[in-house]
Amino acid sequence: MSPGILGKKIGMTQVFNADGQVVPVTLVKAGPCVVTQRKTPATDGYDAVQLGLVEYAKKPNKPMAKHLAKSNAEGVKFLREFRLGRVASDDLKQGDRVLAEEFKPRDVVDVIGTSKGRGFQGVVKRHHFRGGDATHGSMFHRAPGSIGASSFPSRVFPGTRMGGQMGNEQVTVRNLEIVSVDADENVIAVKGAIPGPNGGYVMVRRAKR
Repeated sequence: MSPGILGKKIGMTQVFNADGQVVPVTLVKAGPCVVTQRKTPATDGYDAVQLGLVEYAKKPNKPMAKHLAKSNAEGVKFLREFRLGRVASDDLKQGDRVLAEEFKPRDVVDVIGTSKGRGFQGVVKRHHFRGGDATHGSMFHRAPGSIGASSFPSRVFPGTRMGGQMGNEQVTVRNLEIVSVDADENVIAVKGAIPGPNGGYVMVRRAKR
């Protein structure tokens, strides 16, 4: 049993459950994936499996081409590693394929992706500051306010919330339920939203908590 699978976010839609309630879901084109490397405590110091998402890719450089040739994984572009638990799964070997059919409805998964980049943003959008009055000549609308006292400590503490780069960072959404699995098209419908834009790469791993 694979600890997870790689895929691309298709987009959001909605389905109806047995009770007729509308359920928002995100469609993920999960796989096919190839096991490009199996790491063991004896050789690498820990137990993990490296998966590669099979899709059209440019010709890799020589080191990557040699690495992929060991598992006959041509066309692999997106590589990620999944750690295995204390009880290692010996079912996966180098060159094995991982498909969406390994997941079933009602399985709980964690989805890891890169959030949308928002560029440089101020404190109102980035940290949800309230801001000042918009009228009556306040002259204080979207500024951060005081960032530290003058006489003491006479400096700005590290970690003070300010404007800056927003988004474009790794985000993990935990405990999402799989609503349905289309084994023929390798599409998984996950309840709720997942990070990243449509077409972005994601990791779908079995929930740890």
